[in-house]
This record gives sequence, structure tokens and C-alpha cells, in this order.
Amino acid sequence: MSTTNPQSEAMFPENGLSEAEPDGNPAGRARARRRSKHRRRLANVAGLMTALVLTGALYSVFAPAQAADDTSESAAVAAGRELYERSCITCHGDNLEGVPNRGPSLIGVGEAAVYFQVHTGRMPLARQEAQAPDKPAVFSDEEIDQLMAYVQANGGGPTLPSGDLRDGDLAEGGELFRLNCASCHNFVGEGGALSSGKYAPSLDDANDLEIYTAMLTGPENMPVFGDNQLTPEEKRSIINYVQTINQQLDPGGAGVGRMGPVAEGLVIWVVGVSALMFGIFWMGSKA
Repeated sequence: MSTTNPQSEAMFPENGLSEAEPDGNPAGRARARRRSKHRRRLANVAGLMTALVLTGALYSVFAPAQAADDTSESAAVAAGRELYERSCITCHGDNLEGVPNRGPSLIGVGEAAVYFQVHTGRMPLARQEAQAPDKPAVFSDEEIDQLMAYVQANGGGPTLPSGDLRDGDLAEGGELFRLNCASCHNFVGEGGALSSGKYAPSLDDANDLEIYTAMLTGPENMPVFGDNQLTPEEKRSIINYVQTINQQLDPGGAGVGRMGPVAEGLVIWVVGVSALMFGIFWMGSKA
């Protein structure tokens, strides 16, 4: 005799579905729609995540150099700030605006002025003089780059040129030098005296970038030769002339400042006459 309850079998059949809710009834279709909606949502989320991952991967491939440059620049500016606060702030102030009777403002001078003044050893200045002398640089090339980055980032101004700075016409450079520079620096860049204890320095030991940045920024009594006065190509021509002259040898002996045949003839005349007069007096004293 079976003990199975017919009512129980009707309510819980073996296939696990209620007779009131077969697969084809509205409740089953609603559950199927909900499951389909959930699957679509999951698919949309998965697609969005895949797109974000692909975008990030592409960005990391094409933009790592720029990110590295930005990080390096920020590090250089921070290091330059430390150098500035240690060696320059006393004369040039907290915010590059300068200190009266000590040092000028550095706003607008740019990295070009920093390179010239620091690379030639003129800055930092040991004491106030009529003119800052040229001496061995205090900072290394890396430290100079850091100072340039700091001043350029906070003050702006002329930047360093790129490329070959001697890529100019030699004949044009000589003409431009005689027209714009020879009155102070001599016709071959030997330098000369100015007023009030100042002087135009010799260009014998100046490198290409020092000459270019000097023209671009106008240190001491030198006028500023911006790109409106001398184009970048003309500046390169002048550098080519100066460095060509510096590399040439002096045939026949000492160049006597390369001031030309008149000066050389005067030296020969003075030395020759002096030697002749000495010989005359010496022979007269022996007679």
C-alpha cells in the first residue's frame, strides 16, 4: 500500500516545476526576460571595461616618452630651486624679482642668460665690481641645466638655440662682426677697454653657445641683439667668423693682437728704433 500523498505529488512534481508555473506561462517568460537583461548588462559592462583597458594600453604605448619628459622636467625644476635658494636668492630675491643694490630681476631673462652668466663663471658673483669677471664655472653642467630649468619655468625668456651654431656664411659673419662687434671686441675678437673700469672680453676661449647667448641677452654693457636685430642665421654667421679666426695660426710669429699691419708696423718701428738707439749709446760709451 503506497504512502505517497497525491496532493504532495501535485504540488511538487519530480521535474521541480509547479503545475501552476510551467515553462510556457507568463512567470517563466518574465524570469527569462530578467535573465536576458542581466546578461546584456554584464555584456555592456564587460565591453566597457575592455574598451578602457585597450585605451590605457594604447596610451601607454604612444605617450610614455612625454610622461617621462614631464617627470624629468619637474625634477630638474625642483633641483634648480634648491640650487637657487642656496646660491642666488640673496641677490635675486625669493621670486626672481631681484634685490635693490644687490642683483637684477631674473624675470624675462630666460635660460639663455642663465647659461651665459653661470657657464662663464660670472655668477654667482663673489663681490660687487664694475664688471663681473670671467672665471671657471662654479656649477657642473647638470646643475646649470637645473638652474636654467627653474628660471625658465618661473620667469620665462629667451631659450637656448639648437643645431649647428657655426652653420652660417663666413664672409657675411665677418662683415656683421665688423659692423656690430668690432668697436668693442676688436676686429678679431681680442677684446678692449671701455669706460668706468669696464671692458669688452676676449672671445678667444668662448664657445659657440656662450657667444650666441651673449648676443641674445646682452650682458654687462653689451646691447641685446634679438632676432629682430640679428636673425638666428646672422648670429650663426658671426659665430662661424669668430671661431674661424680663433683657429687660424699667426704666420710669421706673434699676431700682436691681430690689429692689422699698422699696429704691427708700429711695434716693429718702436722696437727697432729702441734697439738702434741702445746700440748707438752703448757704442758711444765705449768710445
